[in-house]
Amino acid sequence: MAATHQIILFDGVCNLCNGAVKFIIKRDAKDTFRFAALQSETGQKLLAIHQLDFKHIDSIVLIKNEKAFIKSTAALHIAKELSGIWKLAYYYIVFPKFIRDAIYDSVARNRYSWFGKKDQCMIPTVELKMKFLD
Repeated sequence: MAATHQIILFDGVCNLCNGAVKFIIKRDAKDTFRFAALQSETGQKLLAIHQLDFKHIDSIVLIKNEKAFIKSTAALHIAKELSGIWKLAYYYIVFPKFIRDAIYDSVARNRYSWFGKKDQCMIPTVELKMKFLD
């Protein structure tokens, strides 16, 4: 599955992140993505494989062609695969990474206070279960 799909690791207790996953699924017309919570066993294994420390990841992680992308770079690569006008967001990649990531980090730092937090990871519906690796 990993060879044919891109994998998105996300904060499973973050309301913003869960909303982003639902947003992506709705616009994933080519069935490109599979998902796993960072907190899950699968998420932890994939972080270890890509030498990313869970304690220092407050970001989505995109695993594409065996390479891990984080922060704004991950978000923009995801946008590139979405249907409709959303793919145009990828062109923000021309902005310097330190600027893109500074904005991303600001949102990531405040995501729980701005959007809230769940007590447990999102449980996908039966219809969406096939999109999740856990």
